Amino acid sequence: MAGTSGSVAGRPDVEYEVLCDDNGAFLRRYVLDDAGALVPVDATLDGADYNAVGTVVRCEAPATPANPVLDGTLQRQTGAGTVTVPAGARSVTLVVVTGTAAVAIGGGSPVTVPAGTSLSWGVDRGGDAGESLQDAYAFTGVAGSDLLITSTREI
Repeated sequence: MAGTSGSVAGRPDVEYEVLCDDNGAFLRRYVLDDAGALVPVDATLDGADYNAVGTVVRCEAPATPANPVLDGTLQRQTGAGTVTVPAGARSVTLVVVTGTAAVAIGGGSPVTVPAGTSLSWGVDRGGDAGESLQDAYAFTGVAGSDLLITSTREI
């Protein structure tokens, strides 16, 4: 039982639990009256009178969504060239080892990032929550550049 209150002289003993029916959760109190009969009384979770609908069962904890499977990539761009991470990634990280990188997000204007810089973009949740980075990321190196680009996405 979810909770109880002890019997007090002149007052019935009450026990209660949260149950579920076709409409969801409700509170069922089991009252032992003065004559000793067990009387069930249903109420909404905030205490209003309630009539159970359909089959009454013990409520089950909601299913925990499975952790999504992630695929990771590591790409290295040495010298002139571009690495593009398509939209829909869970995370993207750039490390500019030497030289510079021009970074364009979602087709926007590129921004120059100097050597020694590390930048990351990411979302907290994926799976059923459906979070992902909505833009593509383009990383362009020039002669003498050394870039490391990592990304993860659900598969």
